[in-house]
Amino acid sequence: MSNTKSRSKDTYARRDHYQELTDSVVAALEAGTRPWQKPWNPDVAGGAAAPVNAATGHRYRGVNVLALGMSPLAFATEDPRWTTYKQANERGWQVRRGEKGTTVFFFKQLLVGDDSGSDEPDERGKRIPIMRSFTVFHASQIEGIPPFTPPRAAQPITERIDSVETIIRNSKAVVRIGGDRAFYSPATDHIQVPPAAAFHTPHDYAVTTLHECGHWSGAGHRLNRDLSGRFGSELYAKEELKAELASFFVGNILGLPTDVPNHASYLASWIRLLKNEKQELFRAAADAQKIADYLLAFHPDYGASTETTYAQDADSSDETFAEAA
Repeated sequence: MSNTKSRSKDTYARRDHYQELTDSVVAALEAGTRPWQKPWNPDVAGGAAAPVNAATGHRYRGVNVLALGMSPLAFATEDPRWTTYKQANERGWQVRRGEKGTTVFFFKQLLVGDDSGSDEPDERGKRIPIMRSFTVFHASQIEGIPPFTPPRAAQPITERIDSVETIIRNSKAVVRIGGDRAFYSPATDHIQVPPAAAFHTPHDYAVTTLHECGHWSGAGHRLNRDLSGRFGSELYAKEELKAELASFFVGNILGLPTDVPNHASYLASWIRLLKNEKQELFRAAADAQKIADYLLAFHPDYGASTETTYAQDADSSDETFAEAA
């Protein structure tokens, strides 16, 4: 019996969640699909699809938006709620027998080598980032959970597009119209996009411009990322992945799809990148969340939501965690 328990613990300890999620994303990319793209018609979609914790109402962030968004359950209904087994049980809800959960990730900073009692590291201590993972279940897997009531009525597609325009306008980003390419130029600090008439739909124009705003956010006097990568380089692929995921995160909040057309070489470069660095997806998602927060702060209706804290979740989860990366 003891040997069986030991083997079970060893198997659990050897689970590499970085690798598992990265492998699932790589598999989708190799099949020619970006797994974060929404497979619905934006004109009839119910609205924002950002996943939330059913027990606390807090939005999941960063790589968890991707992890939960890849689940088929995310599109089975318009219900964005997820929760742990413990949280459901504490509220009298019951996860149905045989249901399979989805792994999400949270990070905490462990202060080691300092017994001063202070929360701030000094020469005697340092912070070590530790990842925690645990399992959540979608509302459709839970009996007894109250019916989902959207926090507000879904906006018409035109209003969701207007939200992107509000972000761009309030950011004071310089957007120049013309040509057949969409890009951000660090040298001149401007965004270039083709005329709106060149796009298939108005929301294609909006989300493409939003994607370039993601790159724009990386300037030295903004979020200060390295934008020196040339097309085809690893640095370029990393930046493009961050902007792509940031567009996805913002789209989840606004209720817009984020299908920004990219050359097939983007998929190939991301596959190489993720295969070589299993933690890059998590790093990219963390930076993408910072980009999304930065851009949403330019909208009066969404900026305040980026300041949400997650301390309450930690009190009722199955494992200890802090704010998602």
